Amino acid sequence: MNYVDKRKYLEPEMVARLSNMSLRARLVVEGYIIGQHKSPFHGFSVEFAEHRAYGPGDEIRHIDWKLYGKTDRFFVKQYEEETNLRSYILLDTSRSMEYKSNKISKLDYGNYLSAALAYLMINQQDGVGLTLFDNQIQTFIPPRSKPSHVNTILTHLDKTGSGKDTDVGIVLHEMAERIKKRGLIILISDLFDETGNIINGLKHFRHNKQEIIVFHVMDRKELNFDFSNRTKFKDMETDEQITTEPWKIRKIYQKAIQSYQDELRLRCREQKIDYVPLFTDQNLDLALNEYLKKRQRLG
Repeated sequence: MNYVDKRKYLEPEMVARLSNMSLRARLVVEGYIIGQHKSPFHGFSVEFAEHRAYGPGDEIRHIDWKLYGKTDRFFVKQYEEETNLRSYILLDTSRSMEYKSNKISKLDYGNYLSAALAYLMINQQDGVGLTLFDNQIQTFIPPRSKPSHVNTILTHLDKTGSGKDTDVGIVLHEMAERIKKRGLIILISDLFDETGNIINGLKHFRHNKQEIIVFHVMDRKELNFDFSNRTKFKDMETDEQITTEPWKIRKIYQKAIQSYQDELRLRCREQKIDYVPLFTDQNLDLALNEYLKKRQRLG
């Protein structure tokens, strides 16, 4: 029997060859785990829920002795199995996410990353939800931790197509209003919006004590602008077009993009938000590493 190195499934182009999102998610995570010294999976934490009167059959070890001292009555602590963390994946599906200079679009990459994260979280027995958005919320799946929930998420990701133009800021504000319980927000987007709008939306989450990772997904040509011939550029969201000699504006363009990234990085750092730039030709383990580092810090 031939040995198959599953680490190859961390490569986006290899993932693209697989037939469905469920297989992609599983093989990406398995490929990732093979490269780790220890499993990222861990078990439930048991969290205190409320009190009720002590009754026949209750275990003495569950009696709240401090409350007994105050009330002179026996109460037992009720426990419920709570997930260790509740996470919300926010995936940008706007038209600009369709851009690709090679085989993998930004939306493809975002899909694969979302699927792998959801699969990993469910197997960690963490709760995970999914939001798909363009200039408004298109799909909202609340977080759950039961094993079958990952199928719901992967089914939606399998059917994801690009939407309309981007309005990251408005969507972030709306989601911050919806999400009341503390958790981890994972934004996956090319961030085609005004920096101020994005940061204000993220600050809304931070005001609500949410933790945040921003995965900024880009195609390398968007950063390097290494087009050689006279080229017609078309805005994928407004359809505006311009024809130019790329070499004439390359330095100005690269400086503007670098300045934009630097501002995002700085303003995220000021809000204690993890900002992670990703390229569509990078292996997916980079993003999974960043998620798990954040996960470990949260306990």
